[in-house]
Amino acid sequence: MKVATSIAIGKQADSALASQAALQAMDKAGITIANSVLLLLSSEFASDPQPAILAAAKAANCTQVFGCSASGIFTEDDWVLDSPAAAVMVFGGEVSIQQADLNHASQPLLTLTAPNALNNDWLQDGQVRYGGVSGDAVGHGPFSVWKNAKGESTGHIEAFIKGTKLVSKASHGLKFLTKPKKIQQANGYDVELVGNQAAYLALKKAWNTHGKASASSKGNRSGKNEVPLPSHLVMATYADSAEAILNGEFEQTSVISFNEENDSITLAQALKANQYLCWGVRDKTAAESDLLLTSIQLTEQLKALPDFGLLFSCLGRGPFYDGIDHDLNVITKQFPEMPLLGFYGNGEIASVAGKNQLLSYSAVLSLFSKLS
Repeated sequence: MKVATSIAIGKQADSALASQAALQAMDKAGITIANSVLLLLSSEFASDPQPAILAAAKAANCTQVFGCSASGIFTEDDWVLDSPAAAVMVFGGEVSIQQADLNHASQPLLTLTAPNALNNDWLQDGQVRYGGVSGDAVGHGPFSVWKNAKGESTGHIEAFIKGTKLVSKASHGLKFLTKPKKIQQANGYDVELVGNQAAYLALKKAWNTHGKASASSKGNRSGKNEVPLPSHLVMATYADSAEAILNGEFEQTSVISFNEENDSITLAQALKANQYLCWGVRDKTAAESDLLLTSIQLTEQLKALPDFGLLFSCLGRGPFYDGIDHDLNVITKQFPEMPLLGFYGNGEIASVAGKNQLLSYSAVLSLFSKLS
């Protein structure tokens, strides 16, 4: 399969970086004309990406250039934040990126969107989707996504990769603090009673148990937990049954506040009584383990080693844990030398339990192999 990637990093947002990345990728793929190009640009290009888009199109000898800007971008060889860069995946042979209106086989759609263009109408239009939200959160330019070598004024694009078999899955990377329990009482965005206990008291108890277990594993036998409950790390996962949560078929939302006056918890999403809720915490080790498991499960579904992959990772994951991109390390160790392209975004898009979801603090991995 004639698919390859390359990344070019510079000191300025120069369109020559896009040309360099495209030429290097084509050389690796052994082609002189690309069927299509997936181009990712760092946020330094966001105010005026068109020259770089055209440079990539010219270098690849094609106008089928799709992509977006993002705060950080990567390939299997390198990742970059806070520096001007262009990353490219080129497609040759029988593989190409096609516009969604040609998707007669109803293949899942690669979906890239600016934050202000995301809406539930097209997210839930019946098409299975995977992708991410551009990291250009403040909308520096007139567009941050493009197709056919031109900026897309709607702010989102959708396409499919022809000539491939695709499997895709979201990895949430949460360490669960509690078992799924039924919500007895909720008031709008406030969850009040879960499993016959006040929501905040039950979560504090679970967090303290988690803290004592962590201290014990590190050799601290005092049994004391002095770490306060971190609202920015806690996620609420919910579904219509406990079994759905245990099977990974859940939705998730973040915590807005803990309300000590009535022991309720305010969430970013309104939940209802009789739904099931499970508290989880973002955790580096759990994230690595879950992404590895996801890659193994997808390979089993694909029934072959993947020929290339796309990875959409949250800005709060990857190198933001401790300066090392653990997500990228997991995939490159699992699939050495596999062409991989992706970005760190403001949200991830995946189909979970038969429904497209906008995720947070997750990684969406999509693997592709040639059609047999």
